[in-house]
Order: sequence, then structure tokens, then C-alpha cells
Amino acid sequence: MKNITILTDSTCDLSPELIEKYEIMVFPLHIHLGEKEYSDGVDICPEDIYAWAEEHNTTPKTSALSLFEAKEYLKKALEQSKEVICFCISQQMSSCYDVMCMAVNELEVTDRVFVIDTMNLSTGNGLQILETANLIKKEMSAKQIVEYIQNIQPQIRASFVVDTLTYLHRGGRCSGVAAFAGNALKLHPYIFVTDGKMQAGKKYRGKMEKVIKTYVDDLKPALQNAKKEYIFITHSGCEDSIIQMVKKELEELKYFDEIFITRAGSVITSHCGPGTLGVLFIEQSI
Repeated sequence: MKNITILTDSTCDLSPELIEKYEIMVFPLHIHLGEKEYSDGVDICPEDIYAWAEEHNTTPKTSALSLFEAKEYLKKALEQSKEVICFCISQQMSSCYDVMCMAVNELEVTDRVFVIDTMNLSTGNGLQILETANLIKKEMSAKQIVEYIQNIQPQIRASFVVDTLTYLHRGGRCSGVAAFAGNALKLHPYIFVTDGKMQAGKKYRGKMEKVIKTYVDDLKPALQNAKKEYIFITHSGCEDSIIQMVKKELEELKYFDEIFITRAGSVITSHCGPGTLGVLFIEQSI
């Protein structure tokens, strides 16, 4: 039996290779296409989302797992390890954290399961999971790891640039006028996560390749102070030339040990739309 199992929801957007390497247990959140419900990463993919959204001129709804599902995943995780550290997308964005906490209480395993509100999304969660996996290898206790992760959460830098405002508008995060004007003017907002919420910052203008290049250049001062072990390029279906351009920009810094390229899952895709790209990393405290 293992000492600690990492359990996480599917919005962590980690690649199958990383999930396998670090023996991470993933439970899916749900996507609703009209009356039909699907499980993120199980029976639906982002291309299905885009096709349905364009056909119906709306975006899918997403939801957390049920209490029953939460208890079943916890039972399975507890069968293979003494303790479980569970990561959930920001409580500000989903009820996943609340549901998992309820499951822990109902199963009466508060001494064995630690549920973390990541205060983030996508590979902003994934960064915390990789940190945890490496600390487990160092044989730190679950309580020590949780304390460490909560301390570094303010240092997680999660940001994205969206290609289209249509999905943000349909999801209620952007007015119709702003979306129309933004798309007409080819505006691409910089979205970042702070205190568990998504916030809009600078608005870039122009073709996406130029926009992404400027976005990465704007990040470079912070990148010089990032933890060097790994950095993520996370996208929702971008042109390969753009992805490779970003990778080359990061490689030329000659700083990061590993540059991971990951594709956002169906839940994240439902809210950001196609063509979104972000660079996510941990900035070291000064």
C-alpha cells in the first residue's frame, strides 16, 4: 500500500504521460450538451464541444461530480494508500471542492484525506500536483505537503490569451456588445487567475501569432524569477506553429528544465473556446 495517493479533478489538464508517470488518480467533471451529459476526458473531446457550440449557437454547461461519485472515488483511492491528497478546481469556479469535503465527512475519513482548494484552474492546478508528487518522493507527510502547497498558491502564475470572445460572452463572462466589438477589432484579452477568480487584464490586438508573441514577451520579467523545474504551455487547440513559437521563446531563455505542452480538457474548453493559449508557472518568492 502506498503512503499517499494524489486525487484530482479533470480540470488539471495534465497529459496522460504525466498522469501515468506520477500515478495520479483523476475523476471527471461533467459537460452538458443540451439534455445529454458527458464526462470530461472519458466520452467527449474538445472538438465535440466546438461542433455542438457552433451548431446550437451556445456553449455547454459544466458541473461538478455528484456526492455519490465523490465517495466512490475516495473509497477507491483509500484502498490503495494510507492517505489521500485531493486537488479541486477553485471553489470560486465550481462546487467540486464542497462536494469532495462533504464526501470526506460522510465517509468519516478526515484523518486520512486532505482536500485542497487549488484557488486556480487548468495547469495552475497541475503545477501544484507536480509539486506534490515530487514531495511525496521525498517522503514528506501529507500534512506537511498540504501546508507547503497552500503557502505557494499565491505564487502560481496562471494566465491565458483567448482567440475569440464568443465563448466568454455565451458563458456570461463578457457582454454581447463587448464580444461583438472585440471580435470585430480582433481584440484578445489577457485572462489571469488571482484569489481563485479569473480577471481580465491587458487587451491585445491583431493576429493571434503576433498577440501570443507579445504576451510571452510581457511575461519574460516574471519568467526570469520562475521555478526552473517546469513550465506549462497549455492550449485549447492552437495552430502548431504558434505553439512551437512559444516553446522556442521559452527554450531560448535557457532556464527551464522541462517545458510541458498540454491540451486543455473539455471543461476548460467549454469556457475559453478554441485558440486559447496560456503559459503557466510558479514564480519564486523574493
